[in-house]
Amino acid sequence: MLRRRKANADSPCPPRIPRARRALRLLERGFAVVGVMTVVYVLTLDLSVVASPSMSPTLEGTSVDNGDRVLTEKVSYWFRRPRRWEVITFTRHDGLQIMKRVAGLPGEHMRLSKARELFVDDRQVHPPEALNQKYLRFGNLFAGEPVPCGDGYYVLGDETRDSDDSRFNGPVPPEQVVGRSWLIVWPLSRFGFVR
Repeated sequence: MLRRRKANADSPCPPRIPRARRALRLLERGFAVVGVMTVVYVLTLDLSVVASPSMSPTLEGTSVDNGDRVLTEKVSYWFRRPRRWEVITFTRHDGLQIMKRVAGLPGEHMRLSKARELFVDDRQVHPPEALNQKYLRFGNLFAGEPVPCGDGYYVLGDETRDSDDSRFNGPVPPEQVVGRSWLIVWPLSRFGFVR
């Protein structure tokens, strides 16, 4: 059985840690926390600036100075594929990051009728009601013929009059998808989830 020894008034106090040493320990822990947070950010999030009106009204901006700051989260797509009408962030061949809305999924065929109705595998699909618009017949949708998605994602901008999307560049390969455009963090007046 262990017994505690009573503290003797004459016993010496434990040595005090010098202030400089304590400050160094705090600094070391601070660097460790910042390092872990940086790794978590790089692996799970990405911050982009909207510099084009092609996703208006969902995402606003005409330049780096006045564009929405949007957080892209990468975790969802570790476990599932992008879904139709989600806004995704992807990297173009030139390294520029773009945000567009997924209209077509791998293996599907896209077609736009003369009445500007969007068809996927000869079945009409409707964009989210909040957009309240029809897509314009530009690029590879101009002729009204089915366009294969192959193994990529057919993406369209919400502002179809001014959108450099899959109508001109073809479907986005899965390896170029960065993640799901998730949260507008700036300006604060537009703070909220990307819908």
